[in-house]
Amino acid sequence: MKLILEKGSPADISGRLPKEQRCYQLLDELGLEYYRCDHPDANADTMEACLAIDAILEATVCKNLFLCNRQQTQFYLLMMPGEKVFKTKELSGQLGCARLSFGSPEKMEEYLDITPGSVSVLGLMNDRENRVQLIVDEDVLKGEYLGCHPCINTSSLKLKTADVFDTFLKAVHHDYIKVGLVGE
Repeated sequence: MKLILEKGSPADISGRLPKEQRCYQLLDELGLEYYRCDHPDANADTMEACLAIDAILEATVCKNLFLCNRQQTQFYLLMMPGEKVFKTKELSGQLGCARLSFGSPEKMEEYLDITPGSVSVLGLMNDRENRVQLIVDEDVLKGEYLGCHPCINTSSLKLKTADVFDTFLKAVHHDYIKVGLVGE
């Protein structure tokens, strides 16, 4: 399968899921420049499956984890470089939580309108009640571009990191907490 990087949203979005259509609509309304790589035959739901997509995006492709505290009263979306190893204890200490675990697929869909394998910062556009706190490893902020899904893992987008953290997050009324993860 040959991957192609195209500028902006697809010319015909009629066959796309409503949540994907909303992503493109919001990015376009915000005037953000982005590039899209469709890969319907190779869902990017594992870091291994992302290697060819990473090569064409030439961006920081993140590991995106949906997490919650033990009581399941606080939910987090963690963005970290894909090559780092996630250590629960390391992040828990920086957030001041006793224990973190993965949030349920049901809560992920309820709060972010995304399913496992499609987790993305763009899902925060669906979190109108700010139930999910964005946590970002400092290394994600160092790259000029980042890669993410438009709420579905059959496409990947390349956006300017500054556009995501300065423009997009403000538009969807979210902020972020910066952490430094070693992952060792």
